[in-house]
Amino acid sequence: MPSPRSRSVVVAARGASRPAPRRPALRPGAAAPAAPRRDPAAMAIYPGSFDPITNGHIDIIRRSLRVFPRLTVAIAYNPYKDAAMFTPAERVEMIREALRDVGDRLVIDSFSGLLVDYADRVGARVIIRAVSDFEYEFEMTMMNRHLKPHIETVFMMADEQYFYTSSRRVKEVASFGGDVRKFVPDFVLERFGSRFKRLARG
Repeated sequence: MPSPRSRSVVVAARGASRPAPRRPALRPGAAAPAAPRRDPAAMAIYPGSFDPITNGHIDIIRRSLRVFPRLTVAIAYNPYKDAAMFTPAERVEMIREALRDVGDRLVIDSFSGLLVDYADRVGARVIIRAVSDFEYEFEMTMMNRHLKPHIETVFMMADEQYFYTSSRRVKEVASFGGDVRKFVPDFVLERFGSRFKRLARG
């Protein structure tokens, strides 16, 4: 039968080399210590219309998750003037389907209003932008910095095969019967087909 000394050596080899410090007992009426706060710098936001999500978007999302432990894909919409092909709820469904293997590191949300105000509400300090129109992105970044100096913008380049891919261009090509299979997931193609048939019926 092993001695208590030998058992303690085995436990030390499996875990810590010293016992964990005991937490001091709370005095009657004393408040419990606050739970540790999440670091807001660890969460980033990737905003866009995602109408619909493209393979270029998916590329940026997956690469962003290599840099940040948590990412919110934020679908921007204007409830008073929104000419989008898909509703915010439909766009959430498509993004979830495209990235269902990612797990709880990815949050999919929708918002209206100023992006920097939304970032503050969810506790994010980094905005990810995919570089397409550099002049526009630069102007937006300067305005966001003026409004919320504590929020940073990180630019990411899409993979070269998706660099010129955008939701607007994909919708335009698809509306004329062009082949967009290399630019969007298969299930998005199916939604395109049903949506265009509905529009054709009026």
